[in-house]
Amino acid sequence: MLTYIGRRVLLMVPVLFAISVVAFVIIQLPPGDYLSTIVSQLRARGDVIDEAELAQLTARYGLNDPIFVQYLKWITQILFHGDFGMSFAWNRPVSSLLAERLPLTVLLSVTTLLFTWIVAFPIGVYSAVRQYSVGDYVATTFGFLGLAIPEFLIALVLMWIGLRYFGQSVGGLFSPEFQEAPWNLGKLLDLLAHLWVPILVLGMGGTAGLIRVLRANLLDELHKPYVVAARARGMPERRLTVRYPLRVALNPFVSTVGWVLPGLVSGEVIVAQVLNLPTAGPLLLAALKGQDMYLAGSVILVVSVLTVIGTLISDILLAWLDPRVRMRYR
Repeated sequence: MLTYIGRRVLLMVPVLFAISVVAFVIIQLPPGDYLSTIVSQLRARGDVIDEAELAQLTARYGLNDPIFVQYLKWITQILFHGDFGMSFAWNRPVSSLLAERLPLTVLLSVTTLLFTWIVAFPIGVYSAVRQYSVGDYVATTFGFLGLAIPEFLIALVLMWIGLRYFGQSVGGLFSPEFQEAPWNLGKLLDLLAHLWVPILVLGMGGTAGLIRVLRANLLDELHKPYVVAARARGMPERRLTVRYPLRVALNPFVSTVGWVLPGLVSGEVIVAQVLNLPTAGPLLLAALKGQDMYLAGSVILVVSVLTVIGTLISDILLAWLDPRVRMRYR
């Protein structure tokens, strides 16, 4: 087990390096840069452009340097000084923007993952054990609807229901009086009161997918010879299901830890725009649209690092759960 963990940790280093290079190159591919975007906006409004100020900003941010020089400056500042650079659009350190948005993004991702597991696990098991029952048909219908309905449409429906029948908007993660307030018990309770809506919206598709996967895997295991033999020896059905086939069928639950964060961030961009969530998704979208390369690259890098760490955790849990994974390295 330790050998397996050691190999996975060592593999993280080149993966993270490759991710940082690819992310920085991709955000540099569109023609121009942040200053050229600002110039085009000023010209569209008919404003006067100060060429000397543009030249000063270009020299300050090194926008005329080759791309590999810009990358080396950026990555060395991160590794040795923890400095992610300055955001052009916000005129603030990227680290302060990440400190504001990233904790809420991670909180939303973790709680959505827990919600997905808590809901999908009992429904998937019941649907497999009681195949072709009324409950199985209801769960199957729920699964198809959850996979078919776009998340932003669910968000719009919930907002309309909240406004139409309860007289309040469900957008955002805080009430207006807690938006700029320091953290205290009241703000925490207000966050929890608003958190269930994005959790429900973002977790709908994942929950429906896991129900289908768990049902299919468990049905496949329940008809295998070792289960039939244990049932023939008189083992109680509930104990048999929990001890053997369910443990094997749980592999998809554990293996989803790694990709849940990028999936939520990518799906959360549109949902966050609809629900006005102060998370990393809209920040990344605005940075990419405005070619704010340090902010966009930093968000992509941090999310990728969390994804790799999540994949490591899921691999370790999968090796602990399924002996076939760790036996390969013996």
